[in-house]
Amino acid sequence: MVHVVAAVAQDEHGRAERNLATAHLVAAYGDLHQPVDTVPAHYVWQCAIAASCRDLALAGLLLARGGVRADGRRLLSAQDTRRVNATMLTSGAYDASPDLADRIGLPLRSGVGGGILAVAPRLGAVCAWGPGLDSSGNSIAGQLALEHFAALTGWSVF
Repeated sequence: MVHVVAAVAQDEHGRAERNLATAHLVAAYGDLHQPVDTVPAHYVWQCAIAASCRDLALAGLLLARGGVRADGRRLLSAQDTRRVNATMLTSGAYDASPDLADRIGLPLRSGVGGGILAVAPRLGAVCAWGPGLDSSGNSIAGQLALEHFAALTGWSVF
C-alpha cells in the first residue's frame, strides 16, 4: 500500500537547505511558478512515500507505455514521458547517474529507502530493493540486481 511516512518527511524537511537553495535559484531565473517555500515542502513529502517493489514497478509501467494508463487513457504526452525518462536516465540516481546509465542502460529512479525503479520504454518496468546504500545514496544490492537483470533480458535504451 502506497503511503507517506510523516516522520521521514519531517526529518527530510529539517535537512532541506540545498533543496530550498535550488528553489531560490530557479525562482531567481523566473522558472518557478509556485511559492519558493512550497516546492521543497512538497518535494520532501514525495521523498517520504513508502511503496512496495510491486507498487513501484506497476507505477513505472505508465512510463514504459509512453504515458498511457493500464486502462488505455493517456495521462502524460509522449513528449512529457520521454522527458521524464530522460531525466531519470541522467539524474535519477543522484551522483551515480552517469555510471548507472552506463552499467544498467535504463532510466531509473533511486530512493533513500533502498528502492530503485527501472523503466524499459515499450517493454516494461522492474524494481529492486536493498537496504544498504552506497555513498551516493543508492541501494548496493538493487544496483547489482538491476545490472544483472538488464544483462539477462537485454533491456537497454542503448
